[in-house]
Amino acid sequence: MVNFRIIYKIIGSLLFIEAQFMGWCLAVACTQHEDDMLAFLLSMLLTFGAGFLFLFFGRGAENTLSRRDAYVVVTAVWVIFSVFGMFPFLIHGSIGNLTDAFFETMSGFTTTGASILDDVECLPHGILFWRSLMQWIGGLGIVFFTIAILPSLVGGSVKVFAAEATGPIKAKMHPRLTTTAKWIWSIYLLLTVGCGLSYWAAGMNWFEATNYAMTTTATGGFAIHNESTEFFHSPTIDYISIAFQFLSGINFTLLYVSIVKMRLKALFTNSEFKLYISVVVGATLWIMYLLLTRMDYDLERAFRCSLFQVVSFITTTGMFNVDAGTWPHITWVILGVVMYLGACAGSTSGGFKCIRGLMLLKVIRNNFRQILHPNAVLPVKINGQSIPQSKLIALFAFFTLTMLMTLFTATIMIVEGIDNTNAITIALSCVSNVGPTLGTQIGPVMSWSILPDHIKWILCPLMLMGRLEIMTVLVLFTRTFWKEN
Repeated sequence: MVNFRIIYKIIGSLLFIEAQFMGWCLAVACTQHEDDMLAFLLSMLLTFGAGFLFLFFGRGAENTLSRRDAYVVVTAVWVIFSVFGMFPFLIHGSIGNLTDAFFETMSGFTTTGASILDDVECLPHGILFWRSLMQWIGGLGIVFFTIAILPSLVGGSVKVFAAEATGPIKAKMHPRLTTTAKWIWSIYLLLTVGCGLSYWAAGMNWFEATNYAMTTTATGGFAIHNESTEFFHSPTIDYISIAFQFLSGINFTLLYVSIVKMRLKALFTNSEFKLYISVVVGATLWIMYLLLTRMDYDLERAFRCSLFQVVSFITTTGMFNVDAGTWPHITWVILGVVMYLGACAGSTSGGFKCIRGLMLLKVIRNNFRQILHPNAVLPVKINGQSIPQSKLIALFAFFTLTMLMTLFTATIMIVEGIDNTNAITIALSCVSNVGPTLGTQIGPVMSWSILPDHIKWILCPLMLMGRLEIMTVLVLFTRTFWKEN
């Protein structure tokens, strides 16, 4: 059966960490002398208190997790973090509605980036910093962060990593998972610092650079200006954003091998990376052509805007430097496809992942060959390694579930009176953790505040399942999972 004591112990310890993050926001609020200081102080005390309560129930627990415990703890931590993460919004009053506060927080931690706020510029600095920090924490995973800094806390960390990590193949760069986690977080931190310094050098102030760096490298997309990076009207900032969004969409293990190990060749011989860059180049050139011929853009602006939007959608960041909702509808189809595909597994991006797309293409190719050579044994190979049959079955299960969930959610929204394009892209945006949507009612630069409350409650678990890649959450609702044996 599930060992609830160790689960309570882990949740209690993680709530202490969340309270400390709130302390950082309290420090920002204090330096700015704004009215959100009390909100963060009370939120921090409530979170600390809940942490002590969970630790009390988990006292005497052994630091060993079964696979069943790992799946429960990962899902529970993401939900509980979102519950306590909404307190600053509610106590301060910047979001007075419980539904909206939970939606905003879940969108933040899952790095979806869909916001219900119509005007973020009226918010105090501490609240803005908390929105960005939520996305940065969720970028690589809440529990994965714990494996890096408190490995002794999460017993059976390999099982936790399997439950939270993205992609069908879990690559390790070191025999010890804790060392792997530390290296990955070091690369993540290095990217964040590099992005922040680049933004600052391009003209942002320190607060702007820090916030945009966190949401760029987390591929989350929350902005501190209503116009996102379009606010700055700076091609330099656009290109910096493109570069760091693109880097954050690459498998972090591959970045480690390429940068730390100085094996750059490994990057360009990697099959997933080649598909990733091919899709970005192909989609950019297609949209660029459409902007030049149908929208009268000049060459540089057409290139920059098309590349920005393609990279933003494929990495599921959701930032914008132009309103893509005004573009020809064929560009919506292209962006919808790259939105669903996503970037590389093992990165901070969401979506189906390029490696799954590659596996799917190879399975289709093998089926054509099988027609001509019925007795041939045709293994699916990625980077020279054969993919086990179990992984291929999981691939089709994942693909089927994402399609069914998207269609089911979109159907409910269409029944509620939301237009077809918006309904489909909202569902796709949530299950892929992208953020922006395409359509007439809610465009890529608009907030989601007009959605009915019950629709937002449907979208919240969809965002969570998209971040944890569906199976981790859905397995909890199967009868087999709760059987003693």
